[in-house]
Amino acid sequence: MSNFGSRASTRNAHIARCVSIGLLLICAGCASVKVKLGWKVNLAQTPVTSIEAKLAKGAGIAPGQKAPLIATVTEPDGKVLDTEGAGHGKVMWKDLQVTATVVTVNNKGVISLSKDPRVSDGKTGHVTITVPSHPGMRADLDVPFRYDIAFSANFSGARGMDGSNGMDGMNGAPGSMGSTDPNNPSPGGNGGNGTNGSDGGDGGPGGNAPPVQVRVALQPALSAADHPLLQVSVAALGKQKLYLVDPQGGSLTVHADGGQGGSGGHGGRGGQGGSGGSGTPSGSSGSSGMDGRNGFDGAAGRGGLITVTYDPKASQYISVIHFSSANGPRPVMQEQEVAKLW
Repeated sequence: MSNFGSRASTRNAHIARCVSIGLLLICAGCASVKVKLGWKVNLAQTPVTSIEAKLAKGAGIAPGQKAPLIATVTEPDGKVLDTEGAGHGKVMWKDLQVTATVVTVNNKGVISLSKDPRVSDGKTGHVTITVPSHPGMRADLDVPFRYDIAFSANFSGARGMDGSNGMDGMNGAPGSMGSTDPNNPSPGGNGGNGTNGSDGGDGGPGGNAPPVQVRVALQPALSAADHPLLQVSVAALGKQKLYLVDPQGGSLTVHADGGQGGSGGHGGRGGQGGSGGSGTPSGSSGSSGMDGRNGFDGAAGRGGLITVTYDPKASQYISVIHFSSANGPRPVMQEQEVAKLW
């Protein structure tokens, strides 16, 4: 075989290997390929003696939060296999069946709890994991709910629009060429002046925050082991948000800040003056254009008036609720009877 044929054969073999590797990488997301590569296991072909479930982090979940699950299966020889995702294991969630009450769960083993505290108040979530390929194999997990986190209700004004950037100036044209011949000298032409850059646009004003109404009621502890909780309603613009806050560790911050003004646009750069043409004498370079002015930042919007009505029974815990109305009036606090909100 000629050297040319040998090189062509080697090149074709190399191309074939590259194509094979490329196809393998493309198919790496396929479950069957992952199993063949040893990255995952086929649970239907794996003997299992038990299965357990737990939350990847913490012991509970708060309204509006998500929490990944980890399921662990044990083989007859004692070897344990965790689920993919938060468990970083080889068991695929598609080989398991997950059902849930109060909470919801997606196909990647992540549970979610509604932001509305009425969904979880006084309840406990529950998750059941079964293995369709191994009837009778089941794991149950209670998911307690917690209200001792930092909640936030935001009714702040919108940020202003940023100003547009100015256009750069045009460069001046170079001067015409003269002659440097000592027997026939001629001057070079002057370069053209660069044009000025245009000014940047001013930023738009921030939006004003609306008036916000806050109502706070006390939910007594249901048992000696429980904590009293604060039921809170935050309403503005016809929208209401509800919160259940554990004063022991939990908090709520209500924002009705004026929106930040938009940033001013950058001024355009002045065009460079054209270079003078060579000759005897050489032409003068043109003047550079002036840079455009940067736009001014927009003014901040006005903060909204926050009016807080809280039940006397909740007064000892009212300090865990914080209020922010930047560029606006101070919140108005008034103590009067507030019935349970739900």
